Amino acid sequence: MRAFDYVSPTSTRQAANLLSSTWGNTEILAGGTDLLALMKEDVVTPKRLVNIKEIADLRGVKSDSSGLRIGSLTTLAEVAEDAGVREKYPAFAEAVREAASPQIRNMATVGGNLCQRPRCWYFRNGLGLLPKDESGKELVEEGDNRYHAILGNDGPARFVSPSTIVPVLIAYGAKVRLEGPKGKRELPLEKFYVIPKTDRDREHDLLPNEIVTEVVIPAANGWKVAHYEIRQKAAFDWPLAVAAVALKMDGSSVQAARVVLGHVAPTPWPSPQAEAALKGQPANEDSAKKAADAALANAKPLSQNAYKVQLARVAVKRAILKAAGGAA
Repeated sequence: MRAFDYVSPTSTRQAANLLSSTWGNTEILAGGTDLLALMKEDVVTPKRLVNIKEIADLRGVKSDSSGLRIGSLTTLAEVAEDAGVREKYPAFAEAVREAASPQIRNMATVGGNLCQRPRCWYFRNGLGLLPKDESGKELVEEGDNRYHAILGNDGPARFVSPSTIVPVLIAYGAKVRLEGPKGKRELPLEKFYVIPKTDRDREHDLLPNEIVTEVVIPAANGWKVAHYEIRQKAAFDWPLAVAAVALKMDGSSVQAARVVLGHVAPTPWPSPQAEAALKGQPANEDSAKKAADAALANAKPLSQNAYKVQLARVAVKRAILKAAGGAA
């Protein structure tokens, strides 16, 4: 491992001031479950690690009538065990319980999960977010792409956004709060994810010297929410497709819907087409199938991952039916 400076600030402002204004020079150390692996493989080589574990303000789950606030240093295990989360946001609690392994959940943080880097094996082998060979030819399109994107892959980005908890957070209408030297800002969680155009870009709307401070989830009043994953095996594994659905019902008809796919695109993928297909319809087998078809109508599979299209359809359909029968 390469040598680096190590600092442990005790406030968010101190931490932001210790970060570089340029990507690559500094990295934030929270749980470390992703960063340390990237450093060991020489994928990232920061000159300074900013350990934020001593910042007490970034920890904890706070609940009131307006919703839920989760500090970015709160571990996934702490979220999964929180009684308020389990009672008021059961689909989120389920997604967190299914994320990673128990050992990783005890270390991994909410902020780290939101900011984790893609699991693309080209990226993890040091070939960059948008891997090309020496002649400039894209590697993923004709290479081993069986786990890569089927949506949003028109440009050079073919990886899939790795978080399994973000789609359901977006379905709940969550926002993310950031802080840096220029102050604080808040944005809808779906806007936090962007598709990079060059290898110098990141896949998050995050400046090099900004820190994720907390996730804010509004009250789920009136919404029925469900999360559904499809994996190769029941034990810990990365999903092949994820769907999160939120339904607001008017009697037996869908008044409003949010449908978000995961592990199928370079960003978490909201589907306005599926939402439009559900609106005004009864939430049943037929409408769920039509919505699932609409969600994948624009899919463009690569040479080895066409199977993911049907898996994603199944995930969306089952998430809709699960939400329709579930509690808010």
